[in-house]
Amino acid sequence: MLIKKLQDCDEFTAGDNSLLRELLHPDKADLAIRYSLAHAVVKPGTASKPHRLKTSEVYYILEGEGIIHIDGESARVSPGQAVYIPPHSRQYIQNTGKTGLKFLCIVDPAWRREDEEVL
Repeated sequence: MLIKKLQDCDEFTAGDNSLLRELLHPDKADLAIRYSLAHAVVKPGTASKPHRLKTSEVYYILEGEGIIHIDGESARVSPGQAVYIPPHSRQYIQNTGKTGLKFLCIVDPAWRREDEEVL
């Protein structure tokens, strides 16, 4: 059985400038999964850098409010919403609130540095 506590995962600044803590990744534990799961935070008044992944991604918004930008379309996001991001899409998320915009990132197949291009 594997149970990971968010606070026990190392925080780092991702290539897109969001703060990440990777919870699950098949290359970092003996897990029979294809996807990776990370917790992300974008600070108030900031945005992640535009980027694209070769793989699909889902954001699940936990706290805060913002605007997601995907391939020239934009929409407001808030807690309880899931956003599907197709492979090869130009994407970034902007925090429009006064607190951290917190969300889960599910990447399938699992995130790899070579599959991401920061624009």
